[in-house]
Amino acid sequence: MFFLEQSLSSAPSQPLSPTSVEATRHHQAFPVLTTAEIARIRRFGLGTGFRKGERLYVAGQTSPGMFVILKGVVAAVQRDGVGVHGEVGRHDVGQFTGEVGQISGGPSLVDGVAVEEVEALLIPPEQLRALLIAEADLGERIVRALILRRVALLQRASSGVVLVGNPRSPYLLRLESFLERNGFPHHLLDIGRDSQAAELHLEAGGAPDDAIAVCSDGTMLRNPTEDELARCIGMVDSNPRDELFDIVIVGSGPAGLATAVYAASEGLSVAIVDSRAFGGQAGASARIENYLGFPTGISGQALTARAYIQAQKFGAQFLIPARAESLDCSAQESTGELRVQLRDGRQLRGKTVVVASGARYRRPDVSRLDEFEGRGVWYWASALEAQMCAGADVALVGGGNSAGQAAVLLSGHASHVHMLVRGPGLASSMSRYLIDRISSIPNISVRTHTELTHLNGDPLDGLSGVRWRQHGTVEQEVALSSVFLFVGAQPATEWLRGCVETDVNGFVRTGDAAGAAKNGRPRAALEASVPGVFAVGDVRSGSVKRVGGAIGEGAAAVAMIHHFLAMSEYRKQRRVAV
Repeated sequence: MFFLEQSLSSAPSQPLSPTSVEATRHHQAFPVLTTAEIARIRRFGLGTGFRKGERLYVAGQTSPGMFVILKGVVAAVQRDGVGVHGEVGRHDVGQFTGEVGQISGGPSLVDGVAVEEVEALLIPPEQLRALLIAEADLGERIVRALILRRVALLQRASSGVVLVGNPRSPYLLRLESFLERNGFPHHLLDIGRDSQAAELHLEAGGAPDDAIAVCSDGTMLRNPTEDELARCIGMVDSNPRDELFDIVIVGSGPAGLATAVYAASEGLSVAIVDSRAFGGQAGASARIENYLGFPTGISGQALTARAYIQAQKFGAQFLIPARAESLDCSAQESTGELRVQLRDGRQLRGKTVVVASGARYRRPDVSRLDEFEGRGVWYWASALEAQMCAGADVALVGGGNSAGQAAVLLSGHASHVHMLVRGPGLASSMSRYLIDRISSIPNISVRTHTELTHLNGDPLDGLSGVRWRQHGTVEQEVALSSVFLFVGAQPATEWLRGCVETDVNGFVRTGDAAGAAKNGRPRAALEASVPGVFAVGDVRSGSVKRVGGAIGEGAAAVAMIHHFLAMSEYRKQRRVAV
């Protein structure tokens, strides 16, 4: 949530000194509630007490919720799996504990220790969400404080999971990117600079390129998958999900998040699944400048992080990371139920399913590509990758808006950015404002009628150079260590095979394009070939492939789902009556 910091800081009427800005932010992060405000909160909580030295919550374990301190003092103590401890703050009478993860019942990132005898009001996550909605003005202050505390933990980089290894290791970069995209605090121990880290790395059986992840309880994982790391740090649980949701959403890009926010705010039960992180492709955009209401632009992470928190506030349940393996439509007509099978063996049952799984960048037909993925070849461009390119030449393949935003970001770090575009220019695929900006940046070269043909280097040492071809004949060799690929869009619809109709390119057909409606019922504009399945955003055939369009489709889908559920209930009642 580091990307929320500026937008959540209050805008003063006149310039403030750094000292007063810090004081204002601290006051927002640790407000003191009045007696009247605590009285308003009491109906949502349960009185509880702790002896001196007891822990109210434990780092790495599921938090019981937010505590409002009525008597005594609670110390927030940072503790990680390699034995580092330190007090990072205190909560006095009238203050409350926790950070933004408590809204959804996530794991605690620090210990809460009673400095003296403590009396407190415990607000469990479900009641906390009810409080935020019922007491809007008070809820706004609480949410702002909880977010700013997560921001502080991210800035401090001294809590959460510990990553040990070579900062340029592809295994470590993958884990670091995963944690950053999910706004989860972590810190890195460089084995090349820290002898103790090198010893720990060796004790864990790490080879020079391996990444060791140390969870809060001391568990050490060598080159874990993102799912293994998420379970170790409590990001995602293993509990069975037996309830029947009104909506199961697959994908948490702008379309999926918009669906979740509108549906959950209107009282529908929502589960949302994503295989890696919230935000989708838009979440990796350095700056979106043509989205309504943000004249100076906003990063994709900031925009989608707001929606992510907003959906949780209304009660949407997120499973990240969790991969949808298949959709079972077989029982839809008989029971009105759809089942999403997850890779971990669990099933999610829904009255409706919203396909918002988006599209991923294609893997171009370039020799040795698989050898350098994660070792110089990247499919996204965040601040992490940009810093690695400082002072070096890079190549970027693609001509869409995401490619343009990445080029602008990289130009601030790299010595030169070579944009390789297969067509005659950018006008057919990129917004005008981005084209103008790129043309004004001296260290970006747009090479039209150009395609990447070959990668050079040693797989262990990483990429060392590339070859590209211009106008189908002229080939050029260039020494560089980073290539960013933003080529085309391949829909993530493999999990729908055998169930939902797609077009020749794999995008989900909806409305009239999905064929004749069943049982004489008109098919909604965003409804797929199977009743109760809806598709929104980039994964939908004919979508505009823009953030604003995806969000609009998510909102529209909820209205269609309300109608579908109402008609389903009506038909069910008629069958019972007959």
